[in-house]
Amino acid sequence: MAGQIPENLGYTREHEWVDTTAGGQVRFGITDHAQDALGDIVFVTLPAVGAELVEGQPCGEVESTKSVSDIYAPCSGRVVARNDAVETSPETINTDPYGAGWLVEVAVADPATLGDLLDAAAYRAHIEG
Repeated sequence: MAGQIPENLGYTREHEWVDTTAGGQVRFGITDHAQDALGDIVFVTLPAVGAELVEGQPCGEVESTKSVSDIYAPCSGRVVARNDAVETSPETINTDPYGAGWLVEVAVADPATLGDLLDAAAYRAHIEG
C-alpha cells in the first residue's frame, strides 16, 4: 500500500516530498511511505541554516527503531530554514510527515531542476514497483 501521497507535491525516488513555496523556495520532508517503512522515528539530524545542499547528496539523517537512513537533498541550494521541532520531537514525522513533520526549506539554485521531480502518480508507481 502506497500510503498518503498528496497530489500537489513533487517527489524524489529517495522518498522525499517537495513543496514549492512563494519566492522560488522549496520545503521538503520524507514521505508517508518512507516514515511508515522506517517505523518509529527517534532521532533526526538536519543541515544548518546557510548550508549549501547538492541535489541527490545526503543532507541529514533519520534514525528509527529499525535503522538509520540518509535524507537526500531534492535540489541544490542554500538552507534558509529548518524545522528544529522535529529534532526535539522526531515522532512528528511519523504523525504528520507532510505538515508539522517538514524538515528543511531551501532557496533553490536552479528552479528548472524541480521539473525532474516525480508527480504523485509517478511516485505511486515507483513505490508500488
